[in-house]
Amino acid sequence: MNKKTFCGGVATGVIAATIAFGALNFTTGIAKSKLDFTAQDKLEYIDALLNKYYVDGVDNDKLYEGACYGMAAGVGDPYTTYLSKNEVTELLEDTSGSFCGIGVGVLYDNNKKDAVISYVMDNSPAKEAGLLSGDVFKKVDGKDLSGLDIDSIIDLVRGDKGTDVSITVTRKGVDHDLTFNMKRNNVDVTSVKSEVLDNDIGYMYISGFKSNTYAQFMENLNKLKKSNVKGLIIDVRDNPGGVVDGVEKIADELLPKCNVVYTIDKNGNREDFNSDAACTDLPLVMLVNGNSASASEILSGAIQANKRGKLVGTQTFGKGLVQSIYSIPDGSALKVTIQKYYTPAGVCIQGVGLTPDVVVERQDDYPSVLMLKHSEDVQLQKAIEVLNDEIK
Repeated sequence: MNKKTFCGGVATGVIAATIAFGALNFTTGIAKSKLDFTAQDKLEYIDALLNKYYVDGVDNDKLYEGACYGMAAGVGDPYTTYLSKNEVTELLEDTSGSFCGIGVGVLYDNNKKDAVISYVMDNSPAKEAGLLSGDVFKKVDGKDLSGLDIDSIIDLVRGDKGTDVSITVTRKGVDHDLTFNMKRNNVDVTSVKSEVLDNDIGYMYISGFKSNTYAQFMENLNKLKKSNVKGLIIDVRDNPGGVVDGVEKIADELLPKCNVVYTIDKNGNREDFNSDAACTDLPLVMLVNGNSASASEILSGAIQANKRGKLVGTQTFGKGLVQSIYSIPDGSALKVTIQKYYTPAGVCIQGVGLTPDVVVERQDDYPSVLMLKHSEDVQLQKAIEVLNDEIK
């Protein structure tokens, strides 16, 4: 086909579509002027066109579900989204700190190409089977994962309790794929871990803020206090946020009487969240990076603005928006951004983030800080140095 013939074919197709469009105007009964043609009419028009002409037939349930996603997306805010019934269930599981699966954290490698296991949870099917941090997902139940995003991979990995799942991975230093067979089970997420470092420094890593994170935080804080630590490093690097209520309780344990954060809604109404006078007086340093977002920025911003401790690391993500979930009668839901939050310094960090008091870039190529040995972690080593100066 030469170029001239091809262009002619395109033109003919356009004419045919125009004729069909005019005919449908009559058969759908939507014969209105442009001024009378409402948004509802437009949706019905598109529905009629698709059902009449789409070559493979239309699944109307999927069509309407897609329209719901599109309506939420039309707001232009990536955090205002429609949630299907399955997505609501997954969200509730995620925020509760308990889910049914194999018990691993997953993120992209530095090239944003492969899904890597960032950590393996204790007492999980993955731990028992032998999966390790750093393993790269290749197949789930024999299905090649090329081209799938992390959410799609997680959907394949999760399932009903007691069901079998096969995970194939590549592992650094091993020249062939490894396959692990296991049964899915309920997994309680351990979102807080702690240890005592040299010079009696307490170190606590918080991976996310779930419904059970505050209880885990208090358990670990009390354990560190009993070990007579002289100072505390709280690490929220790669922490995407989570439940705001939990982070406010944690902030209350670390801060004296002061403002923690305040929010402002579309009507200008302000709501303040304040801490009381009772708190730990341990010297404090926060570790942050570009993946520290939302609730982790609330905590870090409160610590920094109230001069309770210093931030060490790199610029945080910059999510200064608060969402609320509104249920829909069929079990789906709408997640809507309802407020902007502000640090006690009066700064909304949306799209900007927090600038650390001490900026330190990472010097490794691991996708997650959890894969680093403490001795290789230049940001942690700097935090230790800063905290030791405070202790003196």
